[in-house]
Amino acid sequence: MESKVRILSVSELTEQIKSLLTQHFINICVEGEISNLTKHQSGHYYFTLKDDNASIKCVLFKGARAKIKLNVEDSLKVQVSGSISVYASRGEYQIICNNIVESGLGNLALRFEELKEKLKNKGYFESSFKKAIPAFPKRVALITSITGAVLQDMKFVAQKRWNLVSFSIFDTLVQGNEAKYKIAENIKLADKMGFDIIVIARGGGSLEDLWAFNEEIVAEAIFSAKTPIVSAIGHETDIVLSDFVADRRAPTPSACIEMILPDKNEWLLKLNDNLNELDVLQKQNLNRFKYKLDSLKSEISHFKFDYVKLKENLLTYKNFLNSFISSMLENKIEITKNLKRTMGFNYSNITPLKMQNLYLFKEKLVFSTMTLLNLQESKIPKKEILDNLILTNFSKKNLMLEHLKVLLESKNPSKMAKYGFVQITLNGKVKLLSDLKTGDSINLSDGKITKEAIIK
Repeated sequence: MESKVRILSVSELTEQIKSLLTQHFINICVEGEISNLTKHQSGHYYFTLKDDNASIKCVLFKGARAKIKLNVEDSLKVQVSGSISVYASRGEYQIICNNIVESGLGNLALRFEELKEKLKNKGYFESSFKKAIPAFPKRVALITSITGAVLQDMKFVAQKRWNLVSFSIFDTLVQGNEAKYKIAENIKLADKMGFDIIVIARGGGSLEDLWAFNEEIVAEAIFSAKTPIVSAIGHETDIVLSDFVADRRAPTPSACIEMILPDKNEWLLKLNDNLNELDVLQKQNLNRFKYKLDSLKSEISHFKFDYVKLKENLLTYKNFLNSFISSMLENKIEITKNLKRTMGFNYSNITPLKMQNLYLFKEKLVFSTMTLLNLQESKIPKKEILDNLILTNFSKKNLMLEHLKVLLESKNPSKMAKYGFVQITLNGKVKLLSDLKTGDSINLSDGKITKEAIIK
């Protein structure tokens, strides 16, 4: 029995192919030569990546292009990293690029550039976060391997340059898969111990050998440390990510010691020069002060005082001042007494007069108040007048009420019916005969009986 083959549409087949490709080719790296490069005005790049036997279309969108340092041009041999995508309307597959580097850099170089960009975006390289290196460090932590020649070289340079410094060695793995954890751990430990500087050091090697210093965990430990850190990794041409994150980068471990430690010979020369300058200044100051002292002695010698006569004169002036002060005090006391007697006399004469004026003012005030009250009282109508006004007004209103009552009684339908009058209503409304027409059904009422009628 033949099995029945399911017929697919072009769209269904393309969708299945797209699903397979996007699931299995998520993160790929392809090497080839760029050709047919189109730099669209939108900022996107479209090109073909080819080798001797095949080619594949590639798309580099504007956002990814901004992160790429390489100048993308035709005929350039590159390594492209990205993922496979299917352009369904044309039935074509293509690489969506997220990074492009020149060929020969390898996967480690790609990882280096990607992590470098990531750390840069996090602000780890910003100069505003860099800490100053102290000029005269006393305690320095060395994070390195105790078995390497680097440690001995650094100690040798330090002994010649500045032997007042104290080193603490943190024996650390500097190569291999576990090295990054040990480096980060020792950085955190040293940071808690109050060192003036932390130095991370190792000798030269390949990119793979130095890779532990390109790990994100190490970069985070360096950035988070409160202690200034110097990165001294490899030779001068070796560049690792710890160089960018650290507060200072040294081209070699030996150069690092020269950077962070002062030169004792240089400072001895400076101190000697300073001592010589101080000696010269001291001699100049002594000569200047000696000259001033001699000048003052010469000036003093021209003045001779008779201290006994000066004392007698001072005593005479003292007695004169005491006599003058006593006389002035007696005069002021007499003036004060006279003023007191005058003030007492004036007060005794002025007080009765002021009291009399006050009583007169009080009587005038009472009289004015009573006059004002009497005037206001005269303006108020008397009770008899008000009562007459009220009765007159009430009588007028009563007459008006009786007149309205007579009018109302004259309009009473029951009274009007006595004279043969009736009220005509149509649909509940009072009507005149002129308002009616033939066939209208009306109601006739004399106020007591209501009857229906039809107009003919």
